Amino acid sequence: MKLERADLFADTTLRGSAFTAAHSARVDEWIASIVAEVPVPAGAALVAIGGYGRGELAPQSDLDLALVHEPEVDVAEFADKIWYPIWDSGIKLGHRVDTVDGLLKVARTDLDTATALLSLRHIAGDEDLALNLAIAAGEQWRSDPFANAKMVSDRVDQLHLQHGEVAFGLGPDLKLGRGGLRDVHALEWARSSGVMVEEGKAVSVAEAYETLLSVRVELHRLTGRAGDRLVLEVQDDVAKALGYRNADPMMAEVARAARSIAWVSDATWFWVHRAANPAQRESDFAETANGLRVEAGLLSIRADADLEDPLLLLDVAHLAASRDCFVEQASLERLAATATEFPDPWTEEMRTRFTDVLCLGRSSITALEALDQVGLMSRIIPEWEPTRSKPQRNEYHRFTVDRHLLEAAAEASALADRVDRPDLLVLGALLHDIGKGYKGDHTDVGVDLIPTIAARMGYSERDSNLLTDMCRHHLLLPDVATRRDLDDDGTISLVADAVGDAELLSLLGALTEADSIATGPSAWNRSKGELVRMLVDRVRNVLGGATPEDVVGEGFPGPTERQLIEQAASDQAGFLVDLQGTTITVVQSDRSGVFSRIAGVLTLNGLDIVSAAAHTEDGIALSQFIVDSDTYDHQRVEQQLLLGTSGRLALEARVGERRSTYARSKKRTSAKSIPPSVSFDNRSSQNATVIEVNCRDQVGLLYRISQAMSEMGIEISNARIQTIGDAIIDAFYVTYEGDKILDAKFLVEVERAILFAIEKK
Repeated sequence: MKLERADLFADTTLRGSAFTAAHSARVDEWIASIVAEVPVPAGAALVAIGGYGRGELAPQSDLDLALVHEPEVDVAEFADKIWYPIWDSGIKLGHRVDTVDGLLKVARTDLDTATALLSLRHIAGDEDLALNLAIAAGEQWRSDPFANAKMVSDRVDQLHLQHGEVAFGLGPDLKLGRGGLRDVHALEWARSSGVMVEEGKAVSVAEAYETLLSVRVELHRLTGRAGDRLVLEVQDDVAKALGYRNADPMMAEVARAARSIAWVSDATWFWVHRAANPAQRESDFAETANGLRVEAGLLSIRADADLEDPLLLLDVAHLAASRDCFVEQASLERLAATATEFPDPWTEEMRTRFTDVLCLGRSSITALEALDQVGLMSRIIPEWEPTRSKPQRNEYHRFTVDRHLLEAAAEASALADRVDRPDLLVLGALLHDIGKGYKGDHTDVGVDLIPTIAARMGYSERDSNLLTDMCRHHLLLPDVATRRDLDDDGTISLVADAVGDAELLSLLGALTEADSIATGPSAWNRSKGELVRMLVDRVRNVLGGATPEDVVGEGFPGPTERQLIEQAASDQAGFLVDLQGTTITVVQSDRSGVFSRIAGVLTLNGLDIVSAAAHTEDGIALSQFIVDSDTYDHQRVEQQLLLGTSGRLALEARVGERRSTYARSKKRTSAKSIPPSVSFDNRSSQNATVIEVNCRDQVGLLYRISQAMSEMGIEISNARIQTIGDAIIDAFYVTYEGDKILDAKFLVEVERAILFAIEKK
């Protein structure tokens, strides 16, 4: 009999546990039909274990079965007649064949077997034998509850390290990540060993579990694969299947569910470890005058504490972060139940205590997230509420908005020695993206919110202005450093005029680094750090009285490049390639389209261009490209540069072939569409027009854009290439017949040419 499941998979009204129960029942019926034709031998039983035993088969779940038998019973022939139909059906089968004693022996040393047997369910054959195995497995598991529970806890920790967070990750593993489905299974295994989970918390976990299970079922149903990682490119489709308008609210629900599971899980394992180490309970004891108590790593609020004192909440956070201890959940719930509002304005002691928490670094994240779990962060900062669990669905950001802000504050605390006001630095980092919880441009919204927050906290007008300007300009330094020519005095003047204050500049420099590191690995690297620091140093000198012309230096070309020009001019071939690590310099007789041809050659060799500069004098063209790697084939690149720049390489065809091949394997890394756009800036430079291009990344894009400019007679003197996830933001310093492009009609034509180059197939 064939396993028929198409109707189940097509029935979209069956979601979550309703689907898994129906699916498990269908498989039960199918296996029963197989057994009806091949009776189970006397003294043997077929049992479901693991997820199948729980009756929780997602569309692509493995089928876990055990064939248990009495020692003298031969089940080999029966096993073959059962396993082969299952294999033939295409279902991945996990199977075990052993006696009761054999399975129990394995379970004593193998955690997977021990926990799989805890969900044992009889399918066919000797019911008493199946029952005996279930009873014996449970008794064995409970025989050493703390050891077994700790073993589960250690496994959970390993899974978290390997698979990351469900609540805060871009493409979370719904099953094995922290706060995922496996954490709930682990809690049940702990409960089976004798460790109790409070009933109220168990209810909240059950609701959260159903949320994640529903998403997992639809993920399996849509992809037809067994993977549990909810990657970005399928999130919208999964959300649509579940009735959400788009993936944002679904991912917020996933984050909230995972946070609830992780919170209960953390508390359970804390108590397990505490109970398993009696000696620890007698150490690390302290009480504070305001009613807080720390004992063996647990922070609790005594019965006589004044819960209406708003400072108590901040004291809890400070003590938890400074002592790196776990906050008792019952105490947090007592705090959350009080209706006390913070005074307006705060006292100086409250303000200092809060920023002191932020200055404690990474330990502050755990402490403040504990408060946030019961809504207490919104008691401290009411404007925080819309940021909670709000997803940022692109590869650039690795965290939800709320976690990103906590991460940024923690990173900022490590840079406190760079500024005169560490308190403003960490608070500014915490608030710089507060506007992302609201509609509209997040910077504009933040600029409107922060004066109210700062005034409520009791900051002076000057401090409030600094915090507001940190939000207003938090993208200024990274954007300028990566998209503008720092050797152009107009760039330095622009930033100096915008910032206007040396103290704000220092705060912005530290905030830029903290924000970028907290954002993700693609947002900060050594090259970007050097550019930001160069920009800050030059602007600081201008704010100190120097002229922009004094601080930019000689610029491009420098002495090394001029030496190469002289060398090429004296060479009969008039062509020179200098390969120095990631810097590729080409000098040759000036020809139209040289810049785009070099870009095409580098594309053919799989080199991503970070920046480029060009200079022409006395009929000699100097082009310099910084690429992302120095491991390319130097000889081949040099040979292709000679052929490509002289027109003897079919660059258009070769780049087109590479693009079509690459496009088939390119995955989307942003949930948002990226419509191509072109903008013009005639303020940043005294001598050139800056053309900024924003669109989805494509193979050969720089080649095509620069080729389009060349065909219009536009010369590129400098280019800044920035790739963020699957988006590019390129800035080109250009001139036409030696001057800026100020003709509005001509700019319209330039935009048309660039957009056509981006979109052509």
